[in-house]
Amino acid sequence: MANSLRIRLLWWLLVPLALYVFVTGKTEYDNARHTANLVQDNQLVASARMIAGEVEWSDGFLRVDVPPAALEIFASPYRDQVFYSVRVVGGPLLAGTPDFSPRRLPAPDVPDSYYTDLHGQQVRAVDIVRLMYDNGVARPVRVTVGKTVRSRDAMTQQLWRPQLVRQLEMIALAVALVCIGLTFELRPLMKVKDEVADRDPMQLEPIRVERLHTELRPIVDAINQCIARLGVQVAAQRRFIADAAHQLRTPLTLLGTQLQFARQQEGLNPALDEALAAMHRSNRSMVGLTNKLLLLAQAEAADNSQVAMESVDLVPLAMEVVEDLALLAQARGIDLGAELHGAAPVLGHRGLLQALIANLAENAIRYTGSGGHVTVAVRADADANAATVSVTDNGPGIPAESRSRVFEPFFRASTDTEGTGLGLAIVREIADAHHGEIALKSGEGGKGVHIAVTFPCATPK
Repeated sequence: MANSLRIRLLWWLLVPLALYVFVTGKTEYDNARHTANLVQDNQLVASARMIAGEVEWSDGFLRVDVPPAALEIFASPYRDQVFYSVRVVGGPLLAGTPDFSPRRLPAPDVPDSYYTDLHGQQVRAVDIVRLMYDNGVARPVRVTVGKTVRSRDAMTQQLWRPQLVRQLEMIALAVALVCIGLTFELRPLMKVKDEVADRDPMQLEPIRVERLHTELRPIVDAINQCIARLGVQVAAQRRFIADAAHQLRTPLTLLGTQLQFARQQEGLNPALDEALAAMHRSNRSMVGLTNKLLLLAQAEAADNSQVAMESVDLVPLAMEVVEDLALLAQARGIDLGAELHGAAPVLGHRGLLQALIANLAENAIRYTGSGGHVTVAVRADADANAATVSVTDNGPGIPAESRSRVFEPFFRASTDTEGTGLGLAIVREIADAHHGEIALKSGEGGKGVHIAVTFPCATPK
């Protein structure tokens, strides 16, 4: 997850947003606290002025009658406690609680706000001094009104909390939009990933870039350039194999003829004759391998659409293969049969399709013991618009652990029989070139092998 693009982009978004919310949240909290303080201070000043206005002289003494309205303005659901005191500066307490700590004497009619502790509670208090004149002598009277801060704190929360909630909702919305947006915007990249992952290893066509974002096109262009270079290398390798096999075919054929002629001479030493026979068998194997390599190169070329395609009927091709391999099957004591039903036209290369059927049948004959039977079948399915060629034998079969590798070049499930290991690899290449699908399973009764290749028909049935 550390290298996830979504996580990294979210970090780039969340860190600045979190810093912004922290700074603005603190600023808004300070503003809300300041507003709540102003509201509370205005209430305290109004109450103090109202009480100070009730101080008067009576019979040479200062008296005060605190009106209920002066304290009712503090009514709130938060059960705040209100304290007040009216005191002659340097003289007696006229009304209220005497517990207020003395502070500096403010200027007359100039409110002085401050915090103090009273009965174990924090109290916001306001002092106002009113000058009372008697016979030209001014007597300062200090009026102090205080209130606990519960309603002030509640007002602060009411002013600040909705702002914080809106900002947190904004962050949550931004995160959700980023995740949704990335999910949609990364779809083209996921399609490129799927296209590359689902490709055949030898499919070297460039990746399409039409729907990609501008920022992603350079990456895909670089991949396409790599694919192009790889295609050049693969083409050169295929040409080399084809050219080398073609150049080897003639001298190997000539060598085989010379070895056969040498074995026919009279008076040969038995040891020499045995050596010539071994050389002849080796030469024949090399000729077979060379032919297989040429056929594999041709099949790979067809897979790259370098071979012209035409409508070909699989039924006569299968019949020709059965006739060509009849002697080989007879020599090995194998019953070779055919099940051909109607016509089965497909779009393809006649020689390659015949080679596919021949390789399937020859492979089955090689690995089926004496007394076995091999059946070549061709069927056309009108409903599926497909034609299937299959070869079934009752030989030893293919081990389950080897079935995934039998179509690899030079892989042989058994070394008891002569072969090049290219037959089924050629079958796969030809099938891929003709958009065919290969199915491999056990034969009847769980014995032997059943290999079927299904092709789309050339024309709708």
